Amino acid sequence: MKNIRNFCIIAHIDHGKSTLADRLLQTTGTISDREMKDQALDDMDIERERGITIKSHAIQMDYEQNGEKYILNLIDTPGHVDFSYEVSRSIAACEGALLIVDASQGIEAQTISNLYLALEHDLEIIPILNKMDLPGAEPEAVTDQIVELIGCDPEDVIPASGKTGLGVDKILEAVISRIPAPTGDVQAPLQAMIFDSVFNPFRGVIAYYRVLNGSIKKGQKIKFVNTGKAYDADEIGILKMDLVPKKEVSAGDVGYIISGIKQAKEVKVGDTITLVENPCKEAVKGFEDVKPMVFAGIYPVDTDDFEELRYSMEKLQLNDSSLVFEPESSAALGFGFRCGFLGMLHMEIIQERLEREFNMTVITTVPNVSYFTYLRKNPEEKIIVNNPSELPDPAAVEFIEEPYIKAQVITKSEYIGQVMNLCIEKRGELKNQVYLTQDRVEITFEMPLAEIVFDFYDRLKSVSRGYASFDYFPIGYKKSDLVKMDVLLNHEQVDALSALVHRSNAFDLGKKICLKLKELIPRQQFEIPIQAAIGAKVIARETIKALRKDVTAKCYGGDITRKRKLLEKQKQGKKRMRQVGKVEVPQEAFLAVLKLND
Repeated sequence: MKNIRNFCIIAHIDHGKSTLADRLLQTTGTISDREMKDQALDDMDIERERGITIKSHAIQMDYEQNGEKYILNLIDTPGHVDFSYEVSRSIAACEGALLIVDASQGIEAQTISNLYLALEHDLEIIPILNKMDLPGAEPEAVTDQIVELIGCDPEDVIPASGKTGLGVDKILEAVISRIPAPTGDVQAPLQAMIFDSVFNPFRGVIAYYRVLNGSIKKGQKIKFVNTGKAYDADEIGILKMDLVPKKEVSAGDVGYIISGIKQAKEVKVGDTITLVENPCKEAVKGFEDVKPMVFAGIYPVDTDDFEELRYSMEKLQLNDSSLVFEPESSAALGFGFRCGFLGMLHMEIIQERLEREFNMTVITTVPNVSYFTYLRKNPEEKIIVNNPSELPDPAAVEFIEEPYIKAQVITKSEYIGQVMNLCIEKRGELKNQVYLTQDRVEITFEMPLAEIVFDFYDRLKSVSRGYASFDYFPIGYKKSDLVKMDVLLNHEQVDALSALVHRSNAFDLGKKICLKLKELIPRQQFEIPIQAAIGAKVIARETIKALRKDVTAKCYGGDITRKRKLLEKQKQGKKRMRQVGKVEVPQEAFLAVLKLND
């Protein structure tokens, strides 16, 4: 065990984690030059195209130093704020972390939050200055930032480049000398923590785990502590570029297990594996269920595809345990699912994966968050509202609470004004402002989660010309003056466009939505009123004019009453049409509400 090292790579998005992981794999000879490709550990097409990591990837490397052989277990993690749960799982399975900072961009928001996650688990941090080959690199300034953040010596920071391979040997030496070997008792009862799972269509769910105590042998009867279910260990082994079967995996090591599980619900990430005949006394602590932050409806374009969509979502859930969904129906869109996502990027990725992997084209409704509603007759009891259409009658509601977040924005000092204006416009409260260096500021806000769901991230990037980085974490629920705004088309409510908004924003938002829908809904043979209403009170209205056929074209001259008779007849027809006419809402209209400021 003294020759095993478990470590993960953490950094802000696009600071070169996957590229550096590629160099480590090449240097240790885990992957041959012939098999080498960029982002070798990323196995999804989307990850390669976008150049981002979506799922953590674990791999074992063999390395020899001074004649001694070492086993290095590496986990490459995502950098985006939406996937920070992947990072927290990886950190729980390691003793050390490589903290990578881009030498040209310096420390960003996600660098800090991932570092805090690692420090909470008492990991040994090895700071690395990446992208040293770039002409815009500022090694001295960024090294000072790292020293200030971690409190290490400037000599501890390793200069490296994932592209050229500079400093990779020094990193491997540091991993062996600085990161402690895992502690654990091989003779104790088996205690292993599941940190990830993937689905294989032929073999079922493959669970990845880290053995803390004891050992697991092929063919033994094992039990998952939280779900209480028992299975046979059909195949166990370690993770190289492919799965490598072994007879036994013991304490301190990272491995996989295949036991013919077909249901994703049976494998909970963070669960403890133990033996049936000799169970461990207690489960591994420090792991909680994923909490979705953003909710949106996903509906099939054709209602007949509902069952197929359910099947696709279940399959997708096996590979992405953070996706939460339940069936719901809408008057405008038919049957579909209400899904919980970790953030807007996560929602976008899920939609894209449904299209690519399962050929499912879907309609996504306006994303929102979940609220707590308290009723007048029983103020003690709270009702969770995930969808504005579930909100009880406003007359019966005592008050509504909405989720708040603490947001940290790191930006250049010249953009402070624009960033503050944006946050205040989004009902944010400034809490703190710290100068990290002369021209980099960390601004801390408290603001409602609902406000960042729409277009906050895009607008933050545009006001700061791409220089601001953003990170957030939930801080609980607060009481707010919220009202439900309905959208009516031809006096009929469209439930998929309802939204819970702050009373002060309701009028502006209602006006914008009406104007946007007026552009997008095609004209009909009859006049269509578009109204935004709070309860029975209409706060904004636009009208789509009717397409009119010139019925008097055939009347040349003659008496005026002939023309009037035809116009009267047309008027009656239009009136009847308006009573029975249904308005089709195009797909763009549901998504346009997200881009009201464009």
